[in-house]
Amino acid sequence: MQSAAPETDISAESATETALLVFEQPLNERMRTFLRLDFLYNQALHHNEMASPWGSRSAMASLIDILAMTTRGDVRSDVLKELESHLAILNEFQSRPGVDTQRLKTLTSNLQRLRSDLMSAGSAFLQPLRDSEFLNAIKHRSAIPGGTCEFDLPDYYFWLAQPDETRMRSFNQWLGLLRPMCDAIAELLWLTRQNGRTRQEVAAGGTFNITFDRDNPLQLLRISLPASSGLYPEISGSHHRCSVRFLAWHGITVRPSQTENDVPFMLSCCA
Repeated sequence: MQSAAPETDISAESATETALLVFEQPLNERMRTFLRLDFLYNQALHHNEMASPWGSRSAMASLIDILAMTTRGDVRSDVLKELESHLAILNEFQSRPGVDTQRLKTLTSNLQRLRSDLMSAGSAFLQPLRDSEFLNAIKHRSAIPGGTCEFDLPDYYFWLAQPDETRMRSFNQWLGLLRPMCDAIAELLWLTRQNGRTRQEVAAGGTFNITFDRDNPLQLLRISLPASSGLYPEISGSHHRCSVRFLAWHGITVRPSQTENDVPFMLSCCA
């Protein structure tokens, strides 16, 4: 692993460039799934709150994507395993000196509540969504470009023409079935990010290589750059090693190019 950058290399920039862009790279399939589901769930919430037929269409597209993702594996089981793992870790901290017991109690209580909610939902908690003829018709037609037009799905068009409150109430019922899983995922992602060890680094000539300790597997890599830097990282690799190239943004009509300059950035490796 390359050596850490001197603190002065980036501290001066941080004083004037407070806006940071954080780029995340999942290092295993479970984390990749969690990040995608969290993204889709928040996207669905956002568009549903827009209270317009077009907002409902966008929210529905996110819901359909969530259903497609959850059919590929037992996501609920994966979430429960992660909750149990974090609870076991927090339990170990109880006997350590200098630990904020009140904060530890709050975190433990929150994870226990999320675990209880997800277990109470049952393994078939998404079955009503999967059995819905209305949603299945939209899902089937969504695979066709423009396939959800009013002449393709008149019942969908009729639903979209209902008052905003009616549509939002229906959609919130669907989201309510997803909430135990998605709330737990959001908490797990927050804990994973909080566990990250952040340090300042410099990518010499715009490139940086990272080799991970195989005895302490990581789940997530986070790279922070000033929003005004005009750069973004291209990350490739696995849970054993990663390589990072910093590319200069030249606009949407020009191909980005790797910078030849040294790039100071913040690196966080999250277990």
